[in-house]
Amino acid sequence: MITSFTNPRVAQAFVDYMATQGIILTIQQHTQSDVWLADESQADRVHKELALFLENPADPRYLAASWESGHTNSGLQYRRFPFLATLKGNAGPFTLLIAALCIVVFIIMNIVGDQPVMLLLAWPYDPSLKFELWRYFTHAFMHFSLMHILFNLLWWWYLGGAVEKRLGSGKLIVITVISALLSGFIQHKFGGPWFGGLSGVVYALMGYVWLRGERDPESGVHLQRGLILFSLVWLVAGWFDLFGMSIANGAHVAGLVVGLAMAFADTQNVRKRT
Repeated sequence: MITSFTNPRVAQAFVDYMATQGIILTIQQHTQSDVWLADESQADRVHKELALFLENPADPRYLAASWESGHTNSGLQYRRFPFLATLKGNAGPFTLLIAALCIVVFIIMNIVGDQPVMLLLAWPYDPSLKFELWRYFTHAFMHFSLMHILFNLLWWWYLGGAVEKRLGSGKLIVITVISALLSGFIQHKFGGPWFGGLSGVVYALMGYVWLRGERDPESGVHLQRGLILFSLVWLVAGWFDLFGMSIANGAHVAGLVVGLAMAFADTQNVRKRT
């Protein structure tokens, strides 16, 4: 027996991941989910992988493994877990704070209308407003449809939570502040001050997490190449207006470039040591 898990879904995730590594494990369900290995010669490798797994069971590579090798007839009985507990478990305080601010602003916009909120939070639309410093960042909190905010907050929670959990709140704050500022500046130059949304920051996180994972796998953050490809396809489709909706393409491109640049800078010393 390798280990026991109280949560059968976590046990299954580890078993599925090891299957993608060519090692077959089985689960025996008793008071807990016991994980067993038939070939003892593989025990050392399994224990090493287990130690990495326990550091971050929600890592995307483990979730992806369940899609690749998982099955639906395991017979495990899953317990229900509170939705809020799941949110908190995969995100840090800054991730949750920004998500809450976006939700509050969205609710206010739906109560009083978009215009009053934009007049207060939008990028400086008049030279007299250039010293209202909050405007260079608060444009990221405004969303103009339910789909808009759901799409951005899903990615924010998924990527921002991973960065904050693995690299610390400070790193996520720096990425957020820089990408909000620069993506807003570029979008203002391309399309004027009337824009909003967290997507510039989200694209920065996509670029950062993908390149950081490629150049520094030990960092613990990772974005599958298929997902970064999806983001690029979405970027190109938006640029050519294939969706028939107003999209802040300048903010998206600027955010992606910012994220890639920051990841490249953060991994320079790692690559030199390698």
